[in-house]
Order: sequence, then C-alpha cells, then structure tokens
Amino acid sequence: MRARRLRTGLKGWGGVGAMAFACALAVLFALLLPVVRADGGGTGAGTGGHGVAHGSQARAAEECTDPEKQTLPPSGDDGPTIDEIRGREGEKRKLIVGVDQNSYHWGYRDPNNGGDAELEGFDIDLVRRIAEDILGDRNAVQFKAIPTDQRIPAIQDGRVDMVVRTMTVNCDRLTDVAFSAPYFRTGQQVLAPKSSEITGYDGTLAGKEVCTAAGSTALSTLQQHRKDGRLAEGVDLRTTVPNQLDCLVRLQLGEVDAVVTDGALAAGQAAQDPTVELKGDAFTTEYYGVAMKKDADDLVRRVNRILVQWRADEAEGWQRSYERWLSETMGEDPAKSEPPTPPQYLRED
Repeated sequence: MRARRLRTGLKGWGGVGAMAFACALAVLFALLLPVVRADGGGTGAGTGGHGVAHGSQARAAEECTDPEKQTLPPSGDDGPTIDEIRGREGEKRKLIVGVDQNSYHWGYRDPNNGGDAELEGFDIDLVRRIAEDILGDRNAVQFKAIPTDQRIPAIQDGRVDMVVRTMTVNCDRLTDVAFSAPYFRTGQQVLAPKSSEITGYDGTLAGKEVCTAAGSTALSTLQQHRKDGRLAEGVDLRTTVPNQLDCLVRLQLGEVDAVVTDGALAAGQAAQDPTVELKGDAFTTEYYGVAMKKDADDLVRRVNRILVQWRADEAEGWQRSYERWLSETMGEDPAKSEPPTPPQYLRED
C-alpha cells in the first residue's frame, strides 16, 4: 500500500486544512445541484437573423475541426439576450456569471484581504469588463461559484448568463453551449510531487493513479488517448472530482500520484504548494473561451467585440491583467499564452 503523503506549505490558502475544507464545500455544493450531463458545448456563426445564425452554429459543431474559430464575428448591436439582462430591475440588474472562487489568480478570494475579500483574478477582470460594457458598471455582477462539472448545466438551466471559468473551447462542448473567441491559450500538463519519479506525460505515468475533474478536458483527453493507445499502460483514471482544485488536495494527501489539468491552473497550484511541480511540457494546445447559451447570438457577438477591445487596451486590458495576476506563475513573457491575433471567426453564410 502506498504511504500517505501529507503535504503542507500551501501559500495563500491556510495550508492543507483550508484546502480540504474548500474541497468538502465544493463536493457538498455539487451534490446539491441537479445531476445533469457535464460535458458538451455549442457555438458557431451565422448571418442575418438569429435563427439563421443559430443554424450555422449547429452545422459548425457537426463539422468542427478548429473549435476556437467556431464563433460569431463581433458586433455592438443589442438583441434579445442583452435586452433581457438590461431589463432586470433594481438590485437584480446585474450580469449573472458562473466563476471559480478557488483558482489562484484566476478566480479566488485572497484570505490576506480579510474575511469579506472580493473575488479577484484574471477571469474576474474579464467579467467586470463585460459588465461595464453591457450595463455601464463594472461592479454590476452577480458571481456564482460553480464546480467544474456544473459549468454547462448552469448555462443550460439558465442559472447564469455566461461562464468565465478557465473553460476550454472544444468540439464536444460545441453541441451544448456557445463560445466566444479565445481569450487565453494553454495546454494539458502533469502536476506531481517534486520527489516523484514522474517526468511528464510519458511512460513514467505507467501504473500511476491520476486525478482529473469530472467533465474536464483533461479527463476526456486521457480517455481518448487510452482508446488510441497513446496513454501509458496501466494509468488509473478512476479518481475524478467535482472541482479541479480537489485533485490538488488528493495529491497533497497522497491519495493519487499525479494530477492532469490545464497548465495555466497547474502553474498557480505549483506556486502555492512548494512540494509539487509541473512535470514536462504541455501535451495539448487549448484555448479558454466565455461560454453562453447556444441561442444567445447577440451576447456572443458583444462579448467578442469586448474581447477585441480588451486585447487592444494597453492601460487596463489583457496585457495588464496578465502582468498583474499571471506573470509571477507563468513567466513575464505573455506571448505563449496569447490567443490568435487577430481572432478568427467562422465565416458567415
């Protein structure tokens, strides 16, 4: 039986105890939510009216080859989805957004800022930018913390207007939700203890137990690689959790040998816990996008226009957010994390 490894020294989270507490809360929250299919997504392009555009998006999903391009060109025009958001009265006149509250420097509450610390991070900056454009107030946001495996159900059920939560655009998800153009580039990587014999996504994973989040790109990628014979022999994929952060807790407790997740998230976790590190290079190329309902064409176009403006804003735009939140963990050069420039959109009919 493998010896249990209790890891400490997690900076900014109060150690393993706090992380385990966050894990328990995430699991409890997931159990309280409806059990709904947690993978899938939809987006695409169209032309003319919303019905035609939506039809083009459905065809795009079926013919998907470059998922990061399966979106609509930017536009500042209003539409039914934006009108509904603006029509909310009083204190309810807010953009409702699904986010993470436990991903270091993406969407999290810094405990050093007091018990009532606001959500902050790279994704939170983008959310506030969208709220400012649509509602004229960057603080007109209702944040809803949702587990990894509930991102798509939350959109489909109408609990949120959008999800901005380090969510990879992929072809499977194009059947369930719409995506904006990419706003960040990353790839899957292996996270393991520094003392581990694991060296990366290679044969050293053979016979090891790997943790992934349910409904995540990491899990679907590893499952596909197993079918294709590209996964090391004997890798155990049975450990899946509602929230990706729960995998780090499992790793710290010695219950798994490694974690596979987006390198952008893993870099933050390695910065928090000095006993773990990234092993090897990223073995995929993926892009984060803002996820919305499939028929929210006006909102998709508006978000894409906002992304263009955010990228071009040298004072308080994408570059500034990267420097503020991610340069410490991902390096001072943001070039490897920048999405395609200029963005590419599915050609309209």
